[in-house]
Amino acid sequence: MKTVEVKSAQTGQNPHGVESKSLYNTEHATVTHLTLKPGEQLKRHITPTDVFFYVLEGRGVVEVGEEQREVGPDTLIESLKGIPHCWYNKGSGVLRFLVCKVPRQTEPTKII
Repeated sequence: MKTVEVKSAQTGQNPHGVESKSLYNTEHATVTHLTLKPGEQLKRHITPTDVFFYVLEGRGVVEVGEEQREVGPDTLIESLKGIPHCWYNKGSGVLRFLVCKVPRQTEPTKII
């Protein structure tokens, strides 16, 4: 059995400049733990694979296509491939969520 603790996972580089930790990475899927501090956001981007997000802690605004919604813990958000999306932490606390890409992304993300 393989286990991964977020606090022990290595922080990776990303074009958004936020804390990103890879928790699961196989040929079929990836799971990344993102932390957005107050005032941080992801750049609007398009992924070439389906993505779903699961909010662990805090509140944030997620944008998928032209729709924005404030979401909190224990919420799953779907973003289909090819649709622009981004996240904003407009609050005063930390926002933590999982980014799950299924199938695993093989082409680069497009920042827009």
